[in-house]
Amino acid sequence: MAGNLTHNKIKIGLVQAKASDKIDSNLSKTAKLVSHAARNGASIVCLQELFATPYFCQQERKELFRLAERIPGKTSKFLSETAKRNKVALVGGSIFEKGEDNHYYNASLILDDKGNLIGKYRKIHIPHDPNYYEQYYFSAGNLGYVQADFNNVRIAPLICYDQWYPEAARISALRGASVIFYPTAIGWTSDMRQNEPFSAERWENAMCGHASMNGIYIAAANRVGKEQGIEFWGGSFVADPFGEVVKKASSAREESLVVEIDLSKVLASQEGWGFLRNRKPMTYRGLYEI
Repeated sequence: MAGNLTHNKIKIGLVQAKASDKIDSNLSKTAKLVSHAARNGASIVCLQELFATPYFCQQERKELFRLAERIPGKTSKFLSETAKRNKVALVGGSIFEKGEDNHYYNASLILDDKGNLIGKYRKIHIPHDPNYYEQYYFSAGNLGYVQADFNNVRIAPLICYDQWYPEAARISALRGASVIFYPTAIGWTSDMRQNEPFSAERWENAMCGHASMNGIYIAAANRVGKEQGIEFWGGSFVADPFGEVVKKASSAREESLVVEIDLSKVLASQEGWGFLRNRKPMTYRGLYEI
């Protein structure tokens, strides 16, 4: 459960930006957007998925493994310095990690306001569809679902495709997370725009469902801009513990969205509706038997 969160308001920031093949330019832009969020009062800031690079998973190209980094490395050091400079906790979107086991992962780092690493999550649910050939690049994460504590708030990172799996959100909520951050890279392909014009709304509704059913805040930071076959639809947003969208970013503009959240609503939703309290775990065996 979420603990004794009463009348506890904080501000969180979501950064959505365009990305190019110029990594240094991407990092510089990200640093400015984080600073903007911090100046507007955010104490926790979340970046988008694979924020330092283009979304390279649209093709299967062996040479793109050169983008992978060890941790610590250039991008993780950038995240640490940015968190420390702006005195914010940073959910560092995600980076292309070359693991110590020489497998490759889509990894999200959490830094505190002194730049210390307080959590690392490796994306578990990996898509493999046209324009999203992630299984070619990434192994499924082997660290489980991760939570981190910052200033008496427990937060959890999940990454993009994890959004479609209610089990991941439920586990994070049961472990006490009050806010789940979803670094994201999702948008329109030409086929999707024609055949599934409701997809952006479906994406938002799915995460509002996670917020409502678990009585927690959900915060999704999506990228914007056109990259090869995908037009990323932005729309970064925060949903409250009753499943209502608190604030939403534009569909195309680069921005840092700063949102005040009231953590007392976590307790109000969880205690008032009892969804976590009234679970029947022994009846859920079929989830892992099938």
